[in-house]
Amino acid sequence: DQQGIREETEELAIKEIIADQIAAAMQENGLSKVAMARRMQTTRQQLDRLLDPNNPSVTLLTLQKAAKAVGRSLTISLA
Repeated sequence: DQQGIREETEELAIKEIIADQIAAAMQENGLSKVAMARRMQTTRQQLDRLLDPNNPSVTLLTLQKAAKAVGRSLTISLA
């Protein structure tokens, strides 16, 4: 906590969970990266950034597009 490591670790863990959930939903729907990017109306490179757990720069709009592309909805809450 004192070194700020906990917050950074939590952020990366959340991003990894989201990336894993999107990848799992893509697999369940039989979607390739190209098909997923097309559904999201974005590039494959942008999708790769979304699926990269070490890349923290992702917007809510991108997450919403990804959720919609796999027939899901995005839910965000404060705990």
